[in-house]
Amino acid sequence: MKRLYTIFTLLLLALSPVFPQVTLKVQAPSQAEVGQRIRISYVANTQDIEDFQVGNFEGFNVLYGPSTSRSSSFSMTNGRTTQSSSTTFTYTVVPTTEGTLKVPAATIKADGKSVKSGTANIEVLPASQQQSQQPSTQQQNTNPRQQRQQQSTANPGQISGNELYMTVTASRKKIYEQEAVMLTYKLYTLVNIQQISGEMPQIDGCHVQELDRAAQMSLKYERVNGRNYGTAVWKQYVIFPQKTGKITIPSITFDTQVEVQNHSMDPFDIFFGGGSLSQMVRKEIKTSPVEIEVLPLPSPKPDNFSGAVGKFTVSATLTPDQVNANDAATLRLVVSGQGNMKLMKAPKINFPQDFEIYDPKENNKTTNTATGAKGNIVYDYVVVPRHGGKFSIPPVEFCYFDPEQARYNTVRTDSFHLAVAKAKGQPVAYTREQEDLNVLSNDIRFIKMGELKSEEKEDFFGTPSYWLTYLLLFAAFVAAFLWLRRQQKLNPNSWSVKGKKAGKVASRRLKQASKLLHTKDDAAFYDEVMRALLGYAGDKLSLPTNELNKENVISKLTERGVEQNVVDSFIAVLSDCEFARYAPTSDPNMAKEKIYQQASDVITQMNASIKK
Repeated sequence: MKRLYTIFTLLLLALSPVFPQVTLKVQAPSQAEVGQRIRISYVANTQDIEDFQVGNFEGFNVLYGPSTSRSSSFSMTNGRTTQSSSTTFTYTVVPTTEGTLKVPAATIKADGKSVKSGTANIEVLPASQQQSQQPSTQQQNTNPRQQRQQQSTANPGQISGNELYMTVTASRKKIYEQEAVMLTYKLYTLVNIQQISGEMPQIDGCHVQELDRAAQMSLKYERVNGRNYGTAVWKQYVIFPQKTGKITIPSITFDTQVEVQNHSMDPFDIFFGGGSLSQMVRKEIKTSPVEIEVLPLPSPKPDNFSGAVGKFTVSATLTPDQVNANDAATLRLVVSGQGNMKLMKAPKINFPQDFEIYDPKENNKTTNTATGAKGNIVYDYVVVPRHGGKFSIPPVEFCYFDPEQARYNTVRTDSFHLAVAKAKGQPVAYTREQEDLNVLSNDIRFIKMGELKSEEKEDFFGTPSYWLTYLLLFAAFVAAFLWLRRQQKLNPNSWSVKGKKAGKVASRRLKQASKLLHTKDDAAFYDEVMRALLGYAGDKLSLPTNELNKENVISKLTERGVEQNVVDSFIAVLSDCEFARYAPTSDPNMAKEKIYQQASDVITQMNASIKK
């Protein structure tokens, strides 16, 4: 029975596209002016309509309608043909009163069912003063933008500042250092703009981020001084001041291309291809500068202040909480909130001294908003305990400044405990209590009162044993000196020989690593690659093992004239290899192949770049 129900359900789902549900939707502009001709359409997704009814258009003068139009479309995808059809009923109306007018709902009958549309609201603005003063027959046959275009471009070569301008507003004029302030550039136009360009110049002492805007600008009517302007927010910038005092946001010059009516052209010339009814006019619009007062952060600043300004929370997790010595654990710290998140410093964590700590990997998951970056930043701290024992990681503190409260706040996580099992053949690490006892055992003990007793001991100096020990040490020193001299003569340029063979030795180690490339022993693979990299650097640069670190390698490579990009590549591959050794990825084979190729390439580059 259950199987039959499943088959029936799947059959209904498969047939549902064949019998789509009939819908009826209303389409109308969101804004209009008194006296403006607009179109209101009702669109049904079928052509099998028996009847169409609509309510009263209160506040509108219906000039024409309904006009009916039908359309059909066919498409084929992967051999499957789909068909869609629609019917549109259109009314041409003119708003007669200002305010918010309601477009009535319509009803159709299709497939024996009654389907009703929704309603829509249109904000009707008063007619522009120039439009009401010149109610000519020609203007009544054009839309309001064309009427304003004709009225405002009597001299098409000139466009006044009242017809096209840009305003700038700041969300706040008085802020703290590092606090976000948003600048909004808004366009006002009575003309038909085809193109506009202009960017914020660099501001000394400020970090600037532009908010993402829609690719296509949509104008909205706004009444200013008795005229209905087309308005749109053109640009928005979020600014983070890095210094205190008065900061002036400079003006921006926008270059626009405006389409105007060309009344000087002869209609006969236009008809025979000699001109156009419109022409493009270049117009520069300039915004006013904005002054902002930046207050310094209160003093004294806490020692653990992160530089973050805004509102934040913090959370952390430790995975795993039980590891073996020389295995990695990851402490993930998540800082959430909004403010200058892209400028703050990573929190400092007090790990036990016995831990090997890697630089945190940062994952920024923020978006720009009017109040700064919003979201969270994830910090992954990879640590490797070297000895067994039970360790405690204190709570992580994150200190930030709240500009609304005008004070520093500190949020913190819970503390963490990590149990580390000792590695094979490794002694158990001392706990803190054991270290304290060890110190006390070497301190001054209680002095026992009583008779002093002295024990006479035989003096070692001058005895036969003393002179025999002296002669043996001297003989060992002479033998070691002679052996070293002999080794020098046999191999006077051992480092030079190692340097010449460094490339071949590294190739053999990489070949050994390639055998581990597709095995599950990731640790052995990364150890072999690191030995190839460090061994090559040590042999090529004549560095003994105890001096083989990143700082000395960078210094030696620079002295040998290796290009900086090659040096950076070598250190980057070495760091990635170290990190991957203790922080496995979701696709270990791909990560190993990438590191293997990078190691091979960088050794080849160094071999060619190091000057003999």
